Amino acid sequence: MNVFISIAALLTLLVVAWFVRPLLLKPRGAGVSSDKLNADIHRDQLAALEGDLVRGVISQHDFDITRDELQVRLLDDTENTDVVLATQTGFWTPKRLALAISLSVPVLAVGIYMKLGDPNLMNPAMQQAGTASPVDNEQIRQMLDTLAAKLQANPDNPEGWTMLARSYRVMGRFEEAKGAFEKAGSFIDTNPDALLDYADVLGNLQGNKLEGKPTALIEQALKISPEHPNGLMLLGVSAYQRADFGGAVQQWEKLLNVLDPTSQDAQQVQANIDDARAQGKLPGGDATKLPPVPAAAQAGAMTPDMINQMVERLANRLKDNPSDHAGWARLANAYKVQGKLDEAAQAYAKTGPLLDTDVNLITQYADLLATRAKGDFKGQPMTLLNKALSIDPKQPNALMMAAQAAFQAQDYAKAIGHWETVLTVLPKDSEDSRQVQAEIADAKSKMTPAKP
Repeated sequence: MNVFISIAALLTLLVVAWFVRPLLLKPRGAGVSSDKLNADIHRDQLAALEGDLVRGVISQHDFDITRDELQVRLLDDTENTDVVLATQTGFWTPKRLALAISLSVPVLAVGIYMKLGDPNLMNPAMQQAGTASPVDNEQIRQMLDTLAAKLQANPDNPEGWTMLARSYRVMGRFEEAKGAFEKAGSFIDTNPDALLDYADVLGNLQGNKLEGKPTALIEQALKISPEHPNGLMLLGVSAYQRADFGGAVQQWEKLLNVLDPTSQDAQQVQANIDDARAQGKLPGGDATKLPPVPAAAQAGAMTPDMINQMVERLANRLKDNPSDHAGWARLANAYKVQGKLDEAAQAYAKTGPLLDTDVNLITQYADLLATRAKGDFKGQPMTLLNKALSIDPKQPNALMMAAQAAFQAQDYAKAIGHWETVLTVLPKDSEDSRQVQAEIADAKSKMTPAKP
């Protein structure tokens, strides 16, 4: 709290100095043009207005109206000839005014903070105890209510209605979100994210069912953005709910193509595909596959105990069906996520022929073994990485680990070669690309210069 008070006091002093300094300086000229002063004020106000528009504080409609008002006011103010601002000769001399400001600004600042601030937020004990101020949620509700009131007064603002609808959705106010989306009209027809949010709202109002208009909205979004991950997931869910398991598999397999194959999302989607194949008795379906995470888990309600039970059920099924190599791979990944590295290594070892053909699985196994060895890639991890790169020379994760291993061995030229190959498969100007370029620069700085 002492740090906060010190900073607040310093800022207050700076504000006071900013106000008082001009009053204590001797004037340099006889006066100032009122037209120039009005023009400067107009520019400052217009700049502030443009900043509000960029931040989304006001709509384009409100911006246009206010800008026109400012311009008309400037014309009115500049019709008079230049006048000279006379020196103040009454009671409020510059020195007295400076003294008044010096006293009033700190008092006013403290008064406003005591009225609007919350000193409890500076109390670490209360924060550690989990005491949360209700101001944030209340402020959000007030902001939404204010926006809703403005839109009611100026309903011809589809962008504002869309913003309000998506905000209501996040807060779980689905009926209000539906009404706001309806008032946005055709504005959302070209916005895939808004279309999918609208579909989600309607699905929630239908008891988490996507049939009918929600599905039509999802399909419309995918026409605009055919590889939209959320759209592919929801369309697969819609097909699954209709018992169109083949359609669900088709959409989720498209989704796999746009996900990082080593991510938990990809593993979850693969589990959904396996479940749909089993439910529809489609080729590749197997009752021993790990079932998909329930919707409650995706909403954050899945507890560690529930996850442990799911993994344990899969392990028990695999004991009765040890030739399910893909099942062992999923179990290995589940153990790895849980931090059970020894159990994960044993499961990877049972994946059989997949360890000769599945480059992602080989890379994950190498990563696990290196993790167990505290980051040391010598021995089997390096053997697995070389095997992965012989299958796919541009596998990003294998290249990154191979580069790291070479860097550890001070073989900087080899590390740079791997990283430069990684750059050919990463999006240009992406954060990952910039990070790899930084690694290359670091390796080059460590290389011994060649002797002349």
